[in-house]
Formats: sequence, C-alpha cells, structure tokens
Amino acid sequence: MARFLVLLDVDSTLIEDEVIELLAEAAGSLDHVAEITASAMNGEIDFEESLRARVATLAGLSESELAVAGARVRVTKGARELIAGVHSAGGRIAVVSGGFHQVIDPLAAGLGIDRWRANNLEVIDGALTGRVVGKMIDAEAKAEALREWAALYRIPLRNTVAVGDGANDLPMMHITGLAVGFDAKAPVRDEANVIMDVRDLSQILPLLGLRG
Repeated sequence: MARFLVLLDVDSTLIEDEVIELLAEAAGSLDHVAEITASAMNGEIDFEESLRARVATLAGLSESELAVAGARVRVTKGARELIAGVHSAGGRIAVVSGGFHQVIDPLAAGLGIDRWRANNLEVIDGALTGRVVGKMIDAEAKAEALREWAALYRIPLRNTVAVGDGANDLPMMHITGLAVGFDAKAPVRDEANVIMDVRDLSQILPLLGLRG
C-alpha cells in the first residue's frame, strides 16, 4: 500500500506552458485563446465552456502540430526531483489535466508518473476537428480522479496532496489533505493551505517531510 499520493495539475504547474496556447499559436488564434484561458483560470467563466471555445479555434490544424507542441513543452524546475522523492518514500504521483492526452501521454510516461488523465482532441483524416471527444476533464473530474486513485492505492484522502494554480483545481483541493497553490491565480490563493510563488516543484518535498 502506498503511503501517500501527490496529484498535480499539468499546464502552468507540471509544465511551464499552456498546451492549448502552443497549439493556438500554430492555428493563428493565440491572442483569443490566451484571453479565454486567463478568464477560465481566474474562475470568471465555466471551464468546460472555455475549453470547447478554445479547442474550436484549432479546427483544421494538422495532427502533426501535436507533436510539435509536445516538443516545445518545458518541464517545470524541480519536477523530476519531486517525482523521484515521492517514489523513494513509497508514495505515488499522478497528474490530471484539462489539457490533452496527445501531448500529456508521452510527457507523463517519460517522467515516470504513475497515473494520468486528460482530454482527448478529435482527429479525423490527419486534422483536428475543433472538438473534444469522450468525458470532459473539468474541475469536478479532477476531484473524481483524486478520489479514484486514492481508493486504488488505498490511501486516505487525508494523505493526499493536490497541487494546482487555477480555479478548475479547487474541487480537488477542497477534498485533499493538503492543497498547494503553485504560482496560483487569485481564487486558489484564497483557498489553498500553502502558497508557493517560486516555480520549483521540489519545494513540495519539505511539506511531505522528505527534505529539509
């Protein structure tokens, strides 16, 4: 049985980027998409509504641009150290994202993440359709993933840590044992147990009693 579970948001947390914005840059819709992203992360508009609106701007984009975006992703400082520290202490580390499987799958596998979940962009005839298929990974789905994986590893929710930056991370933060706001937007700063303004994920290790 694992000792504890750390669940991370991906965009602007595990990585320095917003993948939807990398794709939007290729599609020529970056300014519009960035504006919607900011509103969603600040809790000003519904996340599902915002995601569908942003993805719609990607219609017609070549599937090959997914790999290009993946290659541009920058892993946040300290991420690998955090993952190694959690594993060496008998913990599990997972990620849940409003981003996209096509980019997150190779990233998470390469980093040694134990579990991950994300949205799935529809691709037909080698091009994005501008739609998301399957279950939407929104704020409530993030909390659902935390409950599911905690149960899978037989870890009490009090022994879980949720790390995120945006309003769609709040439901999982509300049920976790420790909520960490990582370079967080205003709604998260108001409700997280701990605020980290330095972008170094290894700083989470002392909170777990693993360093320092």
